[in-house]
Amino acid sequence: MPWTLVTALLSWFLVGLFIRVSKARGWGQPVRKDGPQTHLKKEGTPTAGGVPFVLALALAFFPLYLSGRGGDGRELVIMLAALGMGVIGGIDDLLKVRSRMVGGKKELLAREKFPLQLLVGLVFGFAAAPLASHELLPGLGGPLLLGAPLWDALLLTFVMIGSVNAFNFTDGLDGLLAGVGIIVLLPLVALSPSAALLVAALLGYLWFNASPARVFMGDMGSHAIGAVAAGAYVLYADVWLLPVAALIPVVAVLSVVIQVAYFKRTGKRFFRMAPIHHHFELLGWPETHVTVRFWVITAVMTGVAWWLLGGRP
Repeated sequence: MPWTLVTALLSWFLVGLFIRVSKARGWGQPVRKDGPQTHLKKEGTPTAGGVPFVLALALAFFPLYLSGRGGDGRELVIMLAALGMGVIGGIDDLLKVRSRMVGGKKELLAREKFPLQLLVGLVFGFAAAPLASHELLPGLGGPLLLGAPLWDALLLTFVMIGSVNAFNFTDGLDGLLAGVGIIVLLPLVALSPSAALLVAALLGYLWFNASPARVFMGDMGSHAIGAVAAGAYVLYADVWLLPVAALIPVVAVLSVVIQVAYFKRTGKRFFRMAPIHHHFELLGWPETHVTVRFWVITAVMTGVAWWLLGGRP
């Protein structure tokens, strides 16, 4: 408990400091002109707020782990995956801020980002498969490669990459992703120190990200949340329960896939705007209603996942 309190306070302090520095240096977020008109007033809000809370997470985790109180090797696998994916997102954040300040490349393209995610995903998959809480593909794990069942490792690679991108697409409304991430991880905080510390770090961040947000998360934070969620569910619960608890991120990424595919086929939009939370905004839902209702859905589905898990821990 003291470590979670320290992490929450450290995150709160670092995010607040980051906002002050960002405003002083003009590290503001541009807003899509074709999006909800209510978002135009957010122009210039500091972005990359995930950087300080991920830093707080790392600063709390490694002393705890090295002292022998941060869990076993599963925790190190989760944290290294989170930091690996976080760095990829952080590069994207850096390019966006730099582009706004001095011009140049605006972001990592998908063809640049995906190979990096694949590399981190593969390392995670082969490290996590032998440590998983139970057999992932009964009878179909495949031959051993690097000490891990091949098909299990590839499945976990896909889960890690999918989770990171799904949580990334969920970001976009004040407090939405932070709240969803906290709720999804709650059933595992008694088992996974990484999950508990991330929940604490997100609480410190949410102090500033609640509507009206004083800072936006950016890709480093969303990538790290997706990685911890994937790692914790794989190594402490059941990989198949992750899409149940994280239904909102799954729907968010599917809405983008449907929108792109439908537009390419017909030249028209299936949703008014994707990801789907913006669709509901354009239908007239206030931003806070979308956020809270998506939190409620996540709470219900996480409860279902916990029930399917057997009410553990």
